[in-house]
Amino acid sequence: MKTLLKISLVAALALLTPARLFACAACYGGTVDSPLTDGMNWGIFTLLGVVITVLASILVFFVHIIRKGEAMAAQTEKTSKPIEA
Repeated sequence: MKTLLKISLVAALALLTPARLFACAACYGGTVDSPLTDGMNWGIFTLLGVVITVLASILVFFVHIIRKGEAMAAQTEKTSKPIEA
């Protein structure tokens, strides 16, 4: 019951918040052609590039580990065949 009260209180506060509090300083009064907007866009693209590079590096690392593990398992299976009499 307390959880429902907390959720409804947070929802009511979110609905009653003035709309101008939702926008950042650059978006609220900025124009599309301003240098501030251009700088913000370059910052977003730069951070997006960094995040994509890090995630791609992690993916490549795990693919490398998986391939290495499969190669080792195949080598072990090939070399450890039972001796037939």
